[in-house]
Amino acid sequence: MSGSVAATQPRGLRWRYFQDRLARYVVVSGGFGVIAALMLIFFYLLSEVLPLFGGAELEQRASFALPSVAREAGDAQASQPTLYVAAEEQGEVGMQLIANGQVNFFDLANGAPRASLALPLVQASIVEVTEVSASQARLAALLSDGRVLQFEHDYQISYPSDQRLITPKLNLPYGETPLAFAEQPVRGLVLRDESSAMVMAAIAESGEVLVKRFEKTESLFGDVEISAGAVTRFLPPITADLLLLEPLMSWLYVIDRQAGVIAMYQLQSDGPPTLIEQQQVGARIQAASYLAGGISIVVAQSDGQVSQWFVARNASGEPYLARVRDFKLRGAAEVTAIGPEQRRRTFAVGDQSGRVSLFYATSGAQLASEQIMDRPIQLLAFNPRANSMLAVDDQGQAISYAVHNEHPEISWRSLWGRVWYESYDEPRFLWQSSAASADFEPKFSLTPLSFGTLKAAFYAMVFAVPIAVLGAIFTANFMAPAMRQAVKPTVELMGALPTVILGFLAGLWLAPFMESNLLGVFLGMVRMPASIPSFGYRWVKTPERVRNAVPAGWEAALLIPVVIGVIWFSFAIATPIEAVVFGGNLQSWMDQELGIGYDQRNALVVGIAMGIAVIPNIYSIAEDAIFGVPKHLVVGSLALGATPWQTLLGVVLPTASPGIFSAIMIGMGRAVGETMIVLMATGNTAVMDPSMFQGLRTLSANIAVEMPESEVGSTHFRLLFLAGLVLFLFTFFFNTLAEVVRQRLREKYSTI
Repeated sequence: MSGSVAATQPRGLRWRYFQDRLARYVVVSGGFGVIAALMLIFFYLLSEVLPLFGGAELEQRASFALPSVAREAGDAQASQPTLYVAAEEQGEVGMQLIANGQVNFFDLANGAPRASLALPLVQASIVEVTEVSASQARLAALLSDGRVLQFEHDYQISYPSDQRLITPKLNLPYGETPLAFAEQPVRGLVLRDESSAMVMAAIAESGEVLVKRFEKTESLFGDVEISAGAVTRFLPPITADLLLLEPLMSWLYVIDRQAGVIAMYQLQSDGPPTLIEQQQVGARIQAASYLAGGISIVVAQSDGQVSQWFVARNASGEPYLARVRDFKLRGAAEVTAIGPEQRRRTFAVGDQSGRVSLFYATSGAQLASEQIMDRPIQLLAFNPRANSMLAVDDQGQAISYAVHNEHPEISWRSLWGRVWYESYDEPRFLWQSSAASADFEPKFSLTPLSFGTLKAAFYAMVFAVPIAVLGAIFTANFMAPAMRQAVKPTVELMGALPTVILGFLAGLWLAPFMESNLLGVFLGMVRMPASIPSFGYRWVKTPERVRNAVPAGWEAALLIPVVIGVIWFSFAIATPIEAVVFGGNLQSWMDQELGIGYDQRNALVVGIAMGIAVIPNIYSIAEDAIFGVPKHLVVGSLALGATPWQTLLGVVLPTASPGIFSAIMIGMGRAVGETMIVLMATGNTAVMDPSMFQGLRTLSANIAVEMPESEVGSTHFRLLFLAGLVLFLFTFFFNTLAEVVRQRLREKYSTI
């Protein structure tokens, strides 16, 4: 039946139906295409971000006996204890130092011996060994006769037959003759070596701490001469069991293991160390070690608690030893070894049960925890790249692991919470992805960037919304049609102005101008809203014959000279007012009297520049919504006796409110995602200061600045994608909110 009806339809009507169906399919397909494109963007960003939260994994490579243990029972080396182990950069060769001065090198993949070298001890043995510099692979051996020998384990790489060959060797930076330190038995040696000085410290049998300083001078031929100073002795108020010396040789920590107390001393170039304070850690201290960078120390207690400490300053500027954060181990086994990474703040903790746990100090996160041995772990070591780990138990059995730990710095807390970073006196929100120092710790908090994004958008909307919405109301309701046809396209044309031009003008012209004429800007902002209604009141009181001379709807043209005159007068009187009231400099007065600093490229500059970019969007959409209110509603309201203003407030604005709100939200989304203006006009300082006179950094500007210099696949690289994902979610949130509110407003006022 339907086929016969369709056949009887005119050909033109059938063509129209076909066009309608085709248009419907095209529109629906386009809508689904947009949704699909957005979902693809979202999932691509998500795929780049998810590896940040993957944690760490330990993959066993080999289990073997160390070379000295694997020798025959009659070998004299078999009874020598292992004092130190390490792994070279590539994670292929391990190193073992034993008490008789033998240094054994072995393959980490299977434990096969590579080489065996001997230190020049000359009828002495090694009592203990301490790490001088992890980056230089330099160690210091305390000999049985009280002397100290420094040496480096080095690895030469060659490529015979295009195959990598790693050849171990030992370097003696100060020759084969050990340095004299103490004439009596000592223990707990620590040594730090800088370009111009060297400091050694150890514990005597009497419980005194001995500190000896050496001065270093380099000749024109590169030879280093070392002159020894006097030994400083002091008796700490606690039992000295363990010493830790800061790399810059300013702080010495004396640790009483049994009492769980740390005494912090400040070293002097001449004179005895000064006791700063004592800190009660808690339970018995099992182990303590410096982290990479030589600022933080990690202390492990017998109750399974591990804590991080470093020097901070209180409100009066006095240094103190701050307990920054705690880490909780699984189980109740006692800690037997701590192994820090050489370049990051990751560290491994081994316990009595043979379990190894990986932590990242700054984020406070436990990255992994795995039972790797059946006996207590004695030594833990990472290679410099931290992709290989070596664990040794108390019987000399070793296990090598491949470590997959790409992004230990990232946790929910480090991204969005306050973090107490090294060399800071309190927890803060910080974004600092790079620095000149090799000991720098990256600071990846997205909070200041998100705050800067919302701050820039807020000041832009404060500037743009009143001007755009009120301008749209006047244009749609009170302006003459001829004038509207000139004004509306002109304002919309402003939206085509490249934002890079606005950013260029804001950064190089507007910011210096506002700094020099800040009071004039403030006076203009205050006087302008008052001057326009005042002019309107006076215009109403003007004789009717004068008012009739101006065509209806063209009154707004009279405001042009008023606006120009108000701006000129505001800047004209600003200089004498500033000289009389503010001592000639408003910025200095605000800083001294109100404590408000002034940065030349600040949020006020961004608000004005970005507001100019946002105004055309808000104005155009809002004006269309207001102008599109059905005329019969307006005429009906006027016919019932309402005044034009009553009609505007009671009929026009409620009916157009969905469109006006959508315009504001679209403008907000544009402000949140703006890049070039904030990039060029803010100074790009990632600070969290709500003041309009301080700078900021937004998510979009941060991506634009740092993406070209980030390493592909690195933590920094993926965090920039995370910033893009956060920006995507911001925009999605504002658009969703706009749509929900718009629908509710439409339902509410659809019966008008």
